[in-house]
Amino acid sequence: MKILVVEDNPELADNINTYLEKEGVTVSIASSYHQSIEKLVSFEYDVVLLDLMLPDKEGFDLIPYLKETFPSTGILIMSARDGVEDKVKGLDMGADDYLPKPFNLTELFARVRALYRRRSLSGSSEVKLENICIDTDSSLAKVDETTLDLTGKELQLLLFFVVNRKKLISKNAIAEHLWGDYMEDADSYDFVYQHVKNLRKKLKDAGSIPEIKTVYGLGYRFG
Repeated sequence: MKILVVEDNPELADNINTYLEKEGVTVSIASSYHQSIEKLVSFEYDVVLLDLMLPDKEGFDLIPYLKETFPSTGILIMSARDGVEDKVKGLDMGADDYLPKPFNLTELFARVRALYRRRSLSGSSEVKLENICIDTDSSLAKVDETTLDLTGKELQLLLFFVVNRKKLISKNAIAEHLWGDYMEDADSYDFVYQHVKNLRKKLKDAGSIPEIKTVYGLGYRFG
């Protein structure tokens, strides 16, 4: 899962980032409206966590852009403005959820997971493809009855492959999905090759029917 946190309070943004990354989520942070647009031009996100009181514009102003450009991206407003009018306005504009500040990070992540399930997984916590089953709530993946021993990144990669089954996925798309902003410091895709190689071996050893197939010069296809 890949999340954009639009929040101008650096301490809160850092706390959210630390918590979500421990849960295996890839996080990018923007502290203003214009910085969030720059992030959205570069990457596509599963969920945007949106503060309303930004230094250059209101968070409300970002919602129409998100709805038009990224209709499948979930929007969760998190704001100290907890009046009914703001909640109704945000939801009517297209936000999926509204969480008043201050909030518990455990509740925030629970709402994010629920939103991700509704938006990307048709409401279910389980994603299945032939004899592979991934439970996004427990962060476990199985081939038949065998639980796979996967790292956090390998689990994210497997879910990315399953959700995008049969599609051609470039190395750059994988790198951006798994590492987000950190990709700016990378000078090669060697780490992508290594993660794909490790995941491919674990799937094969467990008897997975779907396979990771290399499309030379272009990327990978799963299924």
